[in-house]
Amino acid sequence: MAKEILLTKAGYEELQNKLHNLQTVARPQASERIKVAREFGDLSENAEYDAAKDEQVHIENEIKEINEKILAAVIINENNVDTRVVSVGCTVKLLDIEYDEKLEFKIVGNTEADSSQNKISNESPIAKAILGQKKGTECNVFAPAGVMKVKILGISA
Repeated sequence: MAKEILLTKAGYEELQNKLHNLQTVARPQASERIKVAREFGDLSENAEYDAAKDEQVHIENEIKEINEKILAAVIINENNVDTRVVSVGCTVKLLDIEYDEKLEFKIVGNTEADSSQNKISNESPIAKAILGQKKGTECNVFAPAGVMKVKILGISA
């Protein structure tokens, strides 16, 4: 059985939209490029044809990968997130005790992680250290750079 992929509703819809775009826009465009490149003649020395075929393979692989993620998806109901403990789908405020620095991020499934939007994976060292913990708890985060001590300041949906 495939590993579960945790997704928010927005993340699931984003995957669905990307799949739809690949199937209805990118795939037909790639097929058209192959058709046009074939008209250039000798396929053994046709760089345009090779590039178009490579693009088609890439698109088909991406479609397959997204379909597998959708089949394995477990959608997190963000309206029912328990804010008594840190869980996937919640926003967490932390204090880095050593540097007296406040951090805030949302814990999401691995597929949706995006540091530019302050979304971290539930499989990241920080998330692993704080999942299931309550507000006020101090935790040790075992990261590649070393151990970091954090305190959970707040948990919200």
